[in-house]
Amino acid sequence: MRTLLPLLLALFAICLAQQQTLDEKVQNLADLTARQSIVKFNMDKWKNLVRMQPRNYSMIVMFTALSPGVNCPICKPAYDEFMIVANSHRYTSSESDRKKVFFGIVDYEDAPQIFQQMNLNTAPILYHFGAKLSAKKRPEQMDFQRQGFDADAIGRFVQDQTEVHIRVIRPPNYTAPVVIALFVSLLLGMLYVKRNSLDFLFNRTMWGFVCMAITFIFMSGQMWNHIRGPPFMITNPNTKEPSFIHGSTQFQLIAETYIVGILYALVAVGFICVNEAADQANGKDKKNQQKKANPLSSLFSIPANTLAIVGLVFICVFFSFLLSVFRSKYRGYPYSFLFS
Repeated sequence: MRTLLPLLLALFAICLAQQQTLDEKVQNLADLTARQSIVKFNMDKWKNLVRMQPRNYSMIVMFTALSPGVNCPICKPAYDEFMIVANSHRYTSSESDRKKVFFGIVDYEDAPQIFQQMNLNTAPILYHFGAKLSAKKRPEQMDFQRQGFDADAIGRFVQDQTEVHIRVIRPPNYTAPVVIALFVSLLLGMLYVKRNSLDFLFNRTMWGFVCMAITFIFMSGQMWNHIRGPPFMITNPNTKEPSFIHGSTQFQLIAETYIVGILYALVAVGFICVNEAADQANGKDKKNQQKKANPLSSLFSIPANTLAIVGLVFICVFFSFLLSVFRSKYRGYPYSFLFS
């Protein structure tokens, strides 16, 4: 009994010391995130706050390379989305949730030894270091290729790993209102200059082109680009090959929207050719009347059969390309046409 009592006292003292160390860690992280939403890790902070126990909190850490000398076009957009989640967590989460999850960043230029310790040679990478994760175990990694790297996807990853819900709030973007105001001003100025000859306002062909252009813009996903601000393209970290179409259903690239919009436009051109070929086949008199009513038909001086064949080729080929793009994003989609 006499030997057991000192042993219990020693164990109690060790537990008390560990509890104080844990409290100091949490307070240190709280002080660091009070000034900014993320913790920028060096080697000392990394060992003490992330890899060493005790720890009753989760760390969401992004490994990135933001230096201009490093060829990483996707790092800056991913970092911006990561910052949106971290700021949203700082300002919208409860105090108890803020002590459960902390956000940090490891920049290759500032701490390359941490990259070496984690055996990393690519960026960006997002890891979740759980409260009970030991130094020898691999943390959970977010799959950017499948899930995307926008703020909403990162928020869902954090919720799945930590059960802490983060309400993502994006900063206001005044670019769109300014562009719309400039466009309206330009339109009103043009109408004022042309106030004595406004016949073009009643041109059905012009309004047809305007309506089709607006349709292609919205179908291609340009509004999504204005809201999320994705990169123009990304580079595969392993093969260094550029990619113009993102492989996830949760994300897209600017180049991808241009490709999709052009394909939709070419399919529409095919349908217009088929329609014009049918109009030509209805008779010469009717065709002449339609030319007077629709100046667009005067552009098609090709024989009706040839025009119909050209239209069908456009429809089949470019709709097949659209299906291929759809299949590359929605893995497992069973249908294709001319191209797999």
